[in-house]
Amino acid sequence: MQSLLSNLKISVPEKIYIKDPESSELGKRIVEHSILLIDDIGFDAFTFKKLGEKIGSNESSIYRYFESKHKLLLYLSSWYWAWIEYQLVFETHSVSDSKYKLIKAIEIVCRSTKVDTNFSHIDEIALNSIIINENSKSFLTKEVDEENKNGYFVIYKRIVQRLRDMIVHAAPNYTFASCLASTIMEGSLHQHFLKDHFASITDCNMNVTPSNFFVNLTLNALKL
Repeated sequence: MQSLLSNLKISVPEKIYIKDPESSELGKRIVEHSILLIDDIGFDAFTFKKLGEKIGSNESSIYRYFESKHKLLLYLSSWYWAWIEYQLVFETHSVSDSKYKLIKAIEIVCRSTKVDTNFSHIDEIALNSIIINENSKSFLTKEVDEENKNGYFVIYKRIVQRLRDMIVHAAPNYTFASCLASTIMEGSLHQHFLKDHFASITDCNMNVTPSNFFVNLTLNALKL
């Protein structure tokens, strides 16, 4: 099984990039070091010039892969959610009990990130930090509707739909399945952010995780 997972390729919508960064060593270095640099200085301060200096390459070489830093952030966000989706599918596919399957899915979506050795050029912990702190910048733009039409957010939406389907299966009479599913997705990021920065306005801490909260919220909402 480990051999099978090591050959797994995370697929990102092709329209996001000009050239697939997974197709070359330079592309992988661009992705690897962009994650480390954004995590270090933040997305607003990040530039392709600074990234080029980090990887010892011309700024123009980065533009051969991504037309803008916004598209790069979309790529990183899509990669992250595709990685979460593969965990979600892999870890829940054999679970037959609908309640336990939903609980497991919430735990996967909300849990703290650990390094995945299947992707050596991706620091998943740093990428998770970017998603918590910067993910909203990938869609809070004037171009969001056009980008949505182009399929840039298809993976994120697909995870919400998977959660929604699990909610419906566990509680067929619940009328707000999509609302609850999307709230779990976005709320988890928000609670992780509050835990790290505004601890006085969340109950999440070292002992109480966002997973604990959203499992409790969901089971009470669904009366399971």
